[in-house]
Amino acid sequence: MEMIRQDILNGELSPGQKLVVAELKDRYSVGASPIREALVQLSWRRYVDFAPQKGCWVSPVSVAELEDLFDSCQELSKVLLKRAIEKGDEAWELEILTSFHKLSRINPAESETNFKEWELRHSEFHLALLAGSQSPTMLGLYREVYEQIERYRHIWVSQHRAYEERYHDNGEHEAMMKAVLEKDTERALGLISKHSDRAMEMIKAYL
Repeated sequence: MEMIRQDILNGELSPGQKLVVAELKDRYSVGASPIREALVQLSWRRYVDFAPQKGCWVSPVSVAELEDLFDSCQELSKVLLKRAIEKGDEAWELEILTSFHKLSRINPAESETNFKEWELRHSEFHLALLAGSQSPTMLGLYREVYEQIERYRHIWVSQHRAYEERYHDNGEHEAMMKAVLEKDTERALGLISKHSDRAMEMIKAYL
């Protein structure tokens, strides 16, 4: 399943592309049963769509869905971040520092960057900011929405673009980290909102 998911994220399997089991068997050198099981699991995670009697496709992308996902993510982030700043302890603060250090070690604008690793560290950082909220159910919802945004982010964060067109951090993650650790809720919420809006508008340009 992970190989198919990565190929969807990387655009090797493009939005709206029909997925034929026989072709996927040859592509990944595995049997039909594992392919079918993987497609079912990916449909649960909304990477793949099934149409009765017609087949299976890579889920399409749209501006409307993108905006809805980012709006949902922002609303969840606001609640979780407020709670995290109120309830977070020293272990939470240390995790934020650690995750930021790991993220800052990778420059996504460099052509040789391992985007799978950058995406992992990026998601770990954003989750670390919210983890002190002590709200496991809401954090679970946040993870689900974030994973859907991940597919759109890969359309933007691409090693095939010219250097100036790639994603540049511009110090945004460091600023968010400092605001959260200083427990400046208003500034932290503003920075995260601005960061999210920038990402959404940039992704729109490539849809």
